[in-house]
Amino acid sequence: MMLDFVGLFLLISGFVVGLGSVIVVDIHGFLGRKSSYWTEATTRTHKVTKPLIWVGIFLAIIGGALFFRNEPFSGLPMYLALISIMLVLNGLFLSFRVSPYLLQKEKEGRSSEILPDSWQRKIIVGLILSDLGWWGSLALIVWYLVTK
Repeated sequence: MMLDFVGLFLLISGFVVGLGSVIVVDIHGFLGRKSSYWTEATTRTHKVTKPLIWVGIFLAIIGGALFFRNEPFSGLPMYLALISIMLVLNGLFLSFRVSPYLLQKEKEGRSSEILPDSWQRKIIVGLILSDLGWWGSLALIVWYLVTK
């Protein structure tokens, strides 16, 4: 019973921290597509949201592992694990490809320059995957909880 409480608490905490940070950086990124002000704001904001997203992912993974520990690794737990892998891979791309690019532009004093279309397309794909993963996982967990 206590592990269920801790697991669900960590799982929900992961969504609060991770998905909340995703929403913040997504809104900044959307506004920054055509605005030099918001492009620079996005570069600055991602320095805070990026580590929080990783904290959220790991809290959700640990919480999910505890909460679903007595469930067979099929159905919902398997889907959540696959989505987690996709979120981690997407996060690696955003953290180790996109973030260094933004930080380099900032270092060069070009952080307000609107990103080239090629980078914007890559980032949009990453943000869509991130949103689908976070929101989809949340919907699956809510569905599980209300039908249990």
